[in-house]
Parts: sequence; structure tokens; C-alpha cells
Amino acid sequence: MTHYERLSFLDNTFLAMEGPNNPMHVGGTLVFDEGTLRTGDGGLDIETIRRFIGARLQHVPRYRQRLQWIPIERHPVWVDDAHFDLSYHVRHTALPHPGTEAQLEEFAGQVLSQHLDRAKPLWEVWVVEGIVGDRFALVSKVHHCMVDGVGGVDLLNVLLTPYPSDDVGEPDAFDPRPAPSAGQLLADETARRIRAPFQAARSLRRFVEGTKELSADLQHRVAAMTHSARSGWFSRASETPLNRRIGPNRRIHFLASDLEQVKEVKRATGGTVNDVVIAAVAGAVRSFLTEDREVDVAGLDFRAMVPVSIRQADEDTPGNRVTMWLIDLPIQEPDPLSRLRAVTAATAHLKETDQALGASLLTQGASFTPSTLLSVAARVAAATARPFNMTVTNVPGPQVPLYLMGCRLAGIFPMVPLWVNHGLGVALFSYDGMLNWGFSSDRESVPDLAGFADHVRDELDELSRVATGA
Repeated sequence: MTHYERLSFLDNTFLAMEGPNNPMHVGGTLVFDEGTLRTGDGGLDIETIRRFIGARLQHVPRYRQRLQWIPIERHPVWVDDAHFDLSYHVRHTALPHPGTEAQLEEFAGQVLSQHLDRAKPLWEVWVVEGIVGDRFALVSKVHHCMVDGVGGVDLLNVLLTPYPSDDVGEPDAFDPRPAPSAGQLLADETARRIRAPFQAARSLRRFVEGTKELSADLQHRVAAMTHSARSGWFSRASETPLNRRIGPNRRIHFLASDLEQVKEVKRATGGTVNDVVIAAVAGAVRSFLTEDREVDVAGLDFRAMVPVSIRQADEDTPGNRVTMWLIDLPIQEPDPLSRLRAVTAATAHLKETDQALGASLLTQGASFTPSTLLSVAARVAAATARPFNMTVTNVPGPQVPLYLMGCRLAGIFPMVPLWVNHGLGVALFSYDGMLNWGFSSDRESVPDLAGFADHVRDELDELSRVATGA
């Protein structure tokens, strides 16, 4: 029996958004103590790592699937990869001596600058040894069409445990299901389109029958879509030096900050950890533009896109279960506490008006767009519309130590892809009492990425000082 799965509209959109200068993969760098994986000659036991990863791929079946396309319409589907080769996806290298963090950042930037091969499963893990302090790293990337910011930790969930273990496990006997022929895909798609009006009619009938019970929910959904549509998705954000034409090459920078410092600010001022993070980014953008680029920020409409997960706690659906907020960053405001209050008020309004739901419903409403039209529209919209200036994403992680077999995870630094004409992106992952920041930038237009990270650190310290009196 042949088998395939259609990509959702949102998953397909991330494929359509990809261009030669903006690979659309998410990624991260995980740093470990070598622990039990150090070999007698001082190297790293790469074969054990490969066996360990291979034994757990049965829990994330998407990682052994590749893309195929329906003829004419060109909508992508997932099929099992009959030629899956684990050694292609789990690669091995070493940093030159002395193996500093700056060298690791440079290597991660090189890896994340390269597009994934669409003829193969869309992920890679580079095992990097030779890091100072008897450490090694995993530099991973996976295409955004496979995972969202929360779903993106699926592979990590099956690799990392809250206790050390020497159990490598045995891989399952992978028996790939046959991929359908082009004729079968075309026939199935034709039948699906014939059924679609009847399925829509049945859905409408069920909706009408339950109108009385659903009237309040309907009003809520319409209001949520209205608020989301008015939030800036159909208007253009200001031009800034962070929004010039970008190239294909990336810079990566890491920053580890104290999670308790952010929580203290939150307790002193109200709001959430995410509010403090966004306010710190707003302050860093202000300093970066005014001090490093000599830009007058008065009157600038600078917006951040903040992904919001709609994935339920018990949901294991692969692909993207995420929607997006647009937040006006108060970069004109010179006072850090006033910036934080403005951000807190903005996120409270977004929650009250349920704009995460509204954006999700607007996305669903566009889901009937044919793939060929979607590909053209996505690239044109990204290049011309640009409703936001940068992406800021914050993924909450576990606050206990995690292990890869017997090796303790020291830190994990995520990476978000850069959209067209977006020179800078910010991603965070909280872990074991720390906020791990991953900054990514276009290598040419934002060469001073470390300087932006310094501004973020300064903003966190200043917020802590004025909010707590420390």
C-alpha cells in the first residue's frame, strides 16, 4: 500500500517563502559536557551518537520522510524516504584548537547559511568536537515546514532525558512504505477537489444546526479576526537599517543570561517573562539604531512578529501549530520602565482580543490558495509588504538538567530564519535557570551582531536596576 500525507497550508507556506537568500530552516546549537562519550584516544564516539539518534527516529517519523509533489498543482506531500541514510543527516566535524565559543558561532553560521536538500528528509545534525572545556556541540537545523518553535524540540524530546543513561537502544527495522506514482497523486487530488464542495456543505449544515449554541463563539471569532486584521498585517512597517536587502550568509551569536533576573523584574513590575524579554529587545533595537547606526527613531513604526503556539499540551500532530502576534516595539521611548509598561499593555490587549486565534483563522481562510499561486504570492508579499521588521521568539524549556546519554546539556541556543529584507532575528530558550539567546543576522548588512547582543545584556541589567533597585 502506498502512503503519503499532504502538507498543511501553513507548512506549505514556509516552503513557498524560501528563496536563494532566505533559507527557511530553524536550528539550534546544543553544548554538552563530553562525559561518557569521550574515547580513549581523546576523540568523540560518533558511532554511538549515530546509533543513539537512529534508535529514536521511530518516535519522530517525519525525520525519515521526504517531499514529493502533486502534478500540475505542485502541492507538496510527505512520503517515506526509501533511501534514508542516517550518516548523511548526522555529520561529524571538529573545531580547530582552541575551540572557542566564537569559533563555534562561526561554524554554526556557516551550517545555517546552507539550504537543505529538498530531495532528502529536511534536517541535519552536525556533531562538533574539540570545544574548550572538554565539551562538544550538536548544531542542528530542520526546515520550518516540518516543525514550529515548540514542535521543533520534538527530536530533542526523544534524545534528551532528565537523568544520565548508558542505554543506547536499538533502531527499529525501518520498512518504508511505497511512494505513490504521479498518476495516483493526480487522481487522488482530483477526487479530493470533487469531494470538497460536499464536505463544505456538510460542515455548513452542522454549523447552522448549532448556531444558537455557537453564536457567542462565532461573535468572538469574528471579533478576533477583525482585531488581528487591524493589527498591522496589511500595512507596511518602517524602513530601517535592519531591513535592507539581505544575502544568503548568516552570523550567529550566543548569550546566556540569568532567568531569575528577568523573573525579578516581572515580579516587581507585573506582566510576564516574555514581556520583559520583548522590552529588552525593544531597548536594544533603540540603542542599536541610535548609537550604532545614528538613526533618529522618532516616528518609526518598528514591529516584531512574535510566534505564539496553539499546540495543546497533549498534542503530537507533526508540522506547524503556531500563529503570530504583531507587536509595536516602543523604541521611541527613552525610559526602560515605560517601554516595559507599553509592551505589557500591548500583549495584554493581544490576549484580551484573542489575536492569536484571529491570525490563525485568517490563515485558515487562505488555505484554499493553490500552491502555484501561493508560491508567487508569498515571495511577492515578503519582498513588498513586510508588515514587521524582525522576529522575536521565546520558547520555554525545562528548568532541570538534561542529558544526552551520560553527557549533561550545558546550554541550548536556538536560531530563527530570516525573512526577506530582515537582517536580524532573536530566539530564546529557557533552560535550567538560564535564558539562552540565539541571535542570527545577515552577515553583510548586520556584521556587528555581537554589539546588538551587548545592547540586550545592558538592557536586562538596566531593567533589573530600575525595577528592583538592585
